[in-house]
Amino acid sequence: MNILLVVAVALIDVDDRILIAQRPQGKQLAGLWEFPGGKVDAGERPEAALIRELHEELDIAVKEDCLAPLTFASHGYEAFHLLMPLYVCRRWEGLVRPREGQAVKWVRATDLRNYPMPPADAPLIPPLIDLLG
Repeated sequence: MNILLVVAVALIDVDDRILIAQRPQGKQLAGLWEFPGGKVDAGERPEAALIRELHEELDIAVKEDCLAPLTFASHGYEAFHLLMPLYVCRRWEGLVRPREGQAVKWVRATDLRNYPMPPADAPLIPPLIDLLG
């Protein structure tokens, strides 16, 4: 079974809210909410992939030293096994502006379970609640 490496981030604003994005129609798992991020390309480091994805998806610039690893998810789907490190980021440049037609929301960690998410994202919620309450 192939292992797919995907990287994600919990962007945390000054009010300790986390940004989640809704997968647009036409994509796999459309309508579900997730943490921003994406696939790590061959030969790419996870932090570099996250910086690239955040610029492409949300039009923000993140410096590598502002990314702190928090936890990871390991989840088996039918066709592949997903390995997804989750970083935390509190500092970036620019205003969050969705560039791929996705809806975005700032939510409290304790409210994350109110949003339907892909199965791999569920184990990422408790560490965020522990961190932010």
